[in-house]
Amino acid sequence: MTDQDGTRRPKYQRIADELRTAIQSGAIAPGARLPGENDLMSTYEVARMTARQALAVLRGEGLTEARKGAGVFVRSFRPLRRRGIPRLAGEGWSGGRSVWAAEVEDRALVVDQIVVSETEAGDRVAGALDLAPDARVCVRSRRFVLDDKPVLLSVSYLSADLVRDTPIARPDTGPGGTYARLTELGHRPARFREEIRCRMPTAEETTRLALPPGTPVVLIGRTAFTEPGRPVELNEMTLDASSYILEYDFDA
Repeated sequence: MTDQDGTRRPKYQRIADELRTAIQSGAIAPGARLPGENDLMSTYEVARMTARQALAVLRGEGLTEARKGAGVFVRSFRPLRRRGIPRLAGEGWSGGRSVWAAEVEDRALVVDQIVVSETEAGDRVAGALDLAPDARVCVRSRRFVLDDKPVLLSVSYLSADLVRDTPIARPDTGPGGTYARLTELGHRPARFREEIRCRMPTAEETTRLALPPGTPVVLIGRTAFTEPGRPVELNEMTLDASSYILEYDFDA
């Protein structure tokens, strides 16, 4: 097959392009079954391996999922729009709302696999929090599940001397979460910095996020600072890239 610019591309990629366009336009609706290998072989007059490769491309992009004995279906999960700036506005969490509140709307959000522990900071975390490498830190590890689908892994680090014997060191931090509790302790976050990068997931991340083959993850490292500039929390998040739209809206 030849593109409009005269370049030749493998047939399976052209078939995948057409199916992808149909999915993104809504012509093939979420939850709908895609044409099977036999259908694609007949429609495009290609070999079975070519049809199989085309379907594999879409599964690798996280657009579809295979159901044993039933076929390949368009994923029905609606991506979560993560509004990077408004979600961290102080009037939200200081008023007792979760930073997730505006994003999940009426969808079912569950935070599970919660583990709160205390350990030595080490060089990397100590550097982010301006602590000595042998300082103790409180570690909050959580998995976020939306509409019964794991979407995010989160690990927060805070100075143990700062939060020990407070709700932050418990699984349930209470209304407004960690930032509301830091405010009560006299360490209100006034500024945040986020660093974003992408990579392929580890085996553990693939399992915990139930990722389809070929799905990358987005890594977001967020540091919270008080008004004097003291770092009080490092939050390292691993997101299922196919489940998120990252939105940043700010004035020019």
